[in-house]
Amino acid sequence: MPTPSPEAALRYLCAADPVLARLIDAGRPIAPAAHEDLYLGLLRAIVSQQISTKAAAAIWRKFQALFGPEGYPEPAALLAFSDEELRTAGLSHQKAGYLRAIANFYLRDELNHARLSQLDEEELTRHLTQIKGVGRWTAQMLCMFALDMPDVFPEGDLGIQNAMRRHYGLEETGRALLRRLTALAEPWRPHRTLASKYLWQSLD
Repeated sequence: MPTPSPEAALRYLCAADPVLARLIDAGRPIAPAAHEDLYLGLLRAIVSQQISTKAAAAIWRKFQALFGPEGYPEPAALLAFSDEELRTAGLSHQKAGYLRAIANFYLRDELNHARLSQLDEEELTRHLTQIKGVGRWTAQMLCMFALDMPDVFPEGDLGIQNAMRRHYGLEETGRALLRRLTALAEPWRPHRTLASKYLWQSLD
């Protein structure tokens, strides 16, 4: 089955949901974001966990600065840093440990792109959550951005929850909120990734 064009996906979403149609109409075009560096994508997702986008960007810049002019955190180089050195970039002791776990996973050839790109979202999530610190949210971010999978909906993401509360006038909390979000996102299939990106953008 051929992949629909971005234009076709947008037309589908606009027809499926009038609230989303307004966000898309008011928003900026979102280009496909696929890249093949799953290792780097995982590191960035860990750095971004539970903090604002602005704070994550600042910490990521400091983290990259530890690795010389190229700024690429080669696994062996990352493993050579102490916790204290990693904390100078603004990383917690816990996150430093998670980044090391990712580096070790990479060195065991467990992030082979050719193999992982054949998995669906649930299979990939099961594989990646073997890494300490990598939960469902982190795996979903990798599916959405590193692999650009078209139909991922990160219902547990705080930004998605805030955007949908605002635009859909939701008052639920906890599990009831997650059920409501999932139900509202159902008509967006098979383009829930693109819909989610417009929801994030609406918070800018």
